[in-house]
Amino acid sequence: MNRYRFRTFALFLVFLNLVGVAFVRPASQAQTENRKTSTPYTGDLSIFDSPGRDERLQINRVMGILGIIPGKNVADIGAGSGWFTVRAAKRVTETGRVYAVDINPEAIRYIDDRIKKEQLRNVKTILSRADDPLLPANTIDAVLLLKTYHEVAKPITLLRNLCPSLRPGAKVGVIDRNGNGEDHGVGSDVVIREASEAGYQLTGQYDFVKADRVDYFLVFTIKAGCK
Repeated sequence: MNRYRFRTFALFLVFLNLVGVAFVRPASQAQTENRKTSTPYTGDLSIFDSPGRDERLQINRVMGILGIIPGKNVADIGAGSGWFTVRAAKRVTETGRVYAVDINPEAIRYIDDRIKKEQLRNVKTILSRADDPLLPANTIDAVLLLKTYHEVAKPITLLRNLCPSLRPGAKVGVIDRNGNGEDHGVGSDVVIREASEAGYQLTGQYDFVKADRVDYFLVFTIKAGCK
């Protein structure tokens, strides 16, 4: 009888532990996922093509760090006007491809018109979901979220859904400004923590892009088990 009671008690403890994990972990993630974010921009897209922006952001240096060279496939998440899309498309040449990803249908139409005018045949637009870029699996060599991360309502989910599309060695760049989430900025420490939870590791941290209302440039790669 005592042995039976002991086994019953032990099983009860195991049950309590499992219940605790089931409730605590999702609550912790929900707290992170529900942090303050900024309303996605839906205004005049032409403002992103301001003169001198290439120099202010040192975008060629950014592309060099991300390994964007001829033949590579790049994802521009939160592509907006396609400002970075166009530069990446020219950099990878027609042997590579750029996926311009945005949740705003107007942005997708804008970029479609732009690539026709500029005769870029290596760009594909994707109208994505807010928490999923909807990129093809095992395709992408480099990703850039340029002044976009602070608008992502569920960043951990987005990064996890991005993971299957990344090739081995792929680099994910985040350029943004420090802020509280709802003021069109988010702390670099928050980005690093969320990326780690999603299965990424920080491999580079730069401040040479301190212009054009940005403060930092972070680079991540996939940790084992991300997919």
